Amino acid sequence: MKSQFDPRKNYEASKKAVGYIPRKNATQQTYNDIGFMSGLEVHQQLKTKHKLFCSCPAGIYHHHSKYDAEVIRHMRPTLSELGEYDGTALMEFKTRKNIVYRLKNETTCTYEVDDTPPFPLDREALEYAIEISLLSKLNIVGEVHITRKQYLDGSIPTGFQRTGIIGVEGEIYIKDRPIRLIQLSLEEDSCREISDIGHVRIYNTDRLGMPLIETVTYPDMKNPDEVMEACNYIRFLNRSTGKVRTGIGAGRQDVNVSCAGGTRVEIKGVAHTRWIPELTHVEVFRQWALLKIRDRLKGLIPIPENWKINFEYLDFDAFELNWEPLKIAKETGQKLIAINLPYFKGILSHFTQPNQIFANEISDRLKVIACLEKPNILHSEQFKPIIKAEDFEIIASILKAKEQDAQIVIWGHEEDMKTALETIEERCKMALLGVPNETRKSLENGATIFERVLPGADRMYPDTDSAPIPLEDNYIDELRKRLPDEVMSRYHQLKEWKIPEDTYIYILKRNLFPVIKRIILELKLNPTFVGTFFGHTLKHVEGQFNCPVEFNYEIIYALFKYLTLQKINVEIARKMLTEIYEHPKMDFESVLTSINFKPYNKEKILSNLIFLKEKFHSIRWGKNESDETNWILGQLRPVALGNITFSELKADIENPNKPSTKTSL
Repeated sequence: MKSQFDPRKNYEASKKAVGYIPRKNATQQTYNDIGFMSGLEVHQQLKTKHKLFCSCPAGIYHHHSKYDAEVIRHMRPTLSELGEYDGTALMEFKTRKNIVYRLKNETTCTYEVDDTPPFPLDREALEYAIEISLLSKLNIVGEVHITRKQYLDGSIPTGFQRTGIIGVEGEIYIKDRPIRLIQLSLEEDSCREISDIGHVRIYNTDRLGMPLIETVTYPDMKNPDEVMEACNYIRFLNRSTGKVRTGIGAGRQDVNVSCAGGTRVEIKGVAHTRWIPELTHVEVFRQWALLKIRDRLKGLIPIPENWKINFEYLDFDAFELNWEPLKIAKETGQKLIAINLPYFKGILSHFTQPNQIFANEISDRLKVIACLEKPNILHSEQFKPIIKAEDFEIIASILKAKEQDAQIVIWGHEEDMKTALETIEERCKMALLGVPNETRKSLENGATIFERVLPGADRMYPDTDSAPIPLEDNYIDELRKRLPDEVMSRYHQLKEWKIPEDTYIYILKRNLFPVIKRIILELKLNPTFVGTFFGHTLKHVEGQFNCPVEFNYEIIYALFKYLTLQKINVEIARKMLTEIYEHPKMDFESVLTSINFKPYNKEKILSNLIFLKEKFHSIRWGKNESDETNWILGQLRPVALGNITFSELKADIENPNKPSTKTSL
């Protein structure tokens, strides 16, 4: 008689053993105890006219359903200079993917499908990359050498990405300490993935070949919030030049995470910096959980190399299968296989991430490597069993399983089964060793899923089609003269202007500091008002309304200049902004008309003050002075807006016989 095993209790017990706590409850000591380490690879598209190695236009995107041609390719790995294959390339080769590229004549040429050698590297992109390297305190290389970096996932039709190092060994600052930078590279962007189902992966090529910089840090960040802070700083620095693209997909970051005893795991393509703290927190605990799994297995399996699975093909008709995926598998002639995992009882339901167990690690790899679409496994430790317990007892008997073993059932087309079995055995053997090197895909909820094996140094080799590009000292010195203010100096200036700190991320992220500086210095407006106008009012309008084109923030400078020249109080800009944002080509006079603005002098505005005071007392039981002032302010606000400051109006209401002092904005 088998002992009762509750996978839910096992999950909770293993979660407790791992010591997992939510990020909001974590302290620096939490991360010190598990040896949190993290580094960044921050990618940013450059705002150039052309792509990096050809004359195709950069920055033109098209809908994936609109294309002129398709190219289908099959990728295969090549030997490195040392006669070795890269692990990622071998993994991708096993997937037997058909890679489909959708081409638009406007944005693609023969270079990008490897039918033409590269043209000379775009000089505009090179200049921008050098400027950003200088801002990052990097040492500029004497010569730019183009290398090839293998990409067998199909994201680049050539199978490799051309890249060149521009600067090395720099630093940025977060709080009170520096974060070291390894390098900044200039490289060509990859394709946009449209879909990845079964053995077919589809890409759009409009982004392919666009100039991209990659800033790489050392693993100097000691907690998740520091990782986000460093990433934001790098992105703000890039944007401060005004020479990078913004918007969805223009900036992406890869985050490298490890714990004590773990290994570097790369979380690929994090779309939003706000995801970083939760992602890195969950990932470092996932690695810690995998180390606990290793320790749990170590005493049971003394020689990991000798461990192996055994499996048997099953007959669909031998079981009562009402679950739709299995019914479809039977109807389409797929195979059903049961696999025994010796000594893995309790491992499949072991905690790895919140609401994730080790069985998910296997399932993720089956999706990527064997191309088995999810759901792709059933197992003996599921929280909601689909195969009955008595049927799993029959399966265990067929497999000659022992009490301490676990079982998995998979299904799929026969040609995928060999790869699937190899993938399961490989991932389980990795569990005996600890944390596998891999690249993982980020999800918004903080979880990650397996994407591919982490590439090694074997993927890099020289590009014999591109000559070295010498960088002369006088050329670098000329570029140095064009550098903008450093991000940290902008931060300190915002503080000096007493602009609220909750506006800083918005202002720096959108590179609004230069226009704010012009408004304050040239138009002599109050810095706090200007900062909150951008960081609060504009931010709110952007979140609530749609602009038909990319909004030009210089319009706001023109707006304030117009109001100043017309001697209209600038507080009315808050009311005008929605109209301007939705109709950026409308002239300011028309905007004023649309919001029913009429010029009034102070005497006209205050002419009804006595009447309003009497009315307040007739409709209110109380005689609270502040209530009276606020009520009258509300009554006079529509006519006062743009004609008099509200602080001045309030002073006149409270002291009608005393001249108010004009407040400068």
